[in-house]
Amino acid sequence: MQKITTFLWFDQNALEAANFYVSVFPNAKIERIAYNTDVTPGPTGSVMTVVFSLEGQEFIALNGGPMFKFTPAISLTVNCETQAEIDRYWQQLTADGGAEVECGWLTDKFGLSWQIVPSEIEMMISDPDLQKSQRVMAAVMSMKKLDLALLRKAYEG
Repeated sequence: MQKITTFLWFDQNALEAANFYVSVFPNAKIERIAYNTDVTPGPTGSVMTVVFSLEGQEFIALNGGPMFKFTPAISLTVNCETQAEIDRYWQQLTADGGAEVECGWLTDKFGLSWQIVPSEIEMMISDPDLQKSQRVMAAVMSMKKLDLALLRKAYEG
């Protein structure tokens, strides 16, 4: 069992969301489903929680009701090795009601924020050569979906 698990609060579509996320990532699966009983707040027999894993990271999705909504104050970052991988995750996660935001951020159809970024972005923006890091940040700030070739070009100057 991992020490820290991300817990995601949904209204009544936790299983739908978990199935969607599992369909997006190649190394993903539904681990367990817990159902409401006569002592829990939800209707007896309905899904209460779904434990699922994405790329070895466990998450718990809860059908908690409409009281809380996702905000961009927390997001999930997907580190990508290629532009094709960036493009694929971007397309899948913005489909069916998701939205492009900016700077590599998007919101999926459930309202969860994601950052779809090249794996090397942290190295680029933290480079001790301030000109390199500033050029990369300027390029990032001008994009919605990140373009790896343009970021590399900005980095090299």
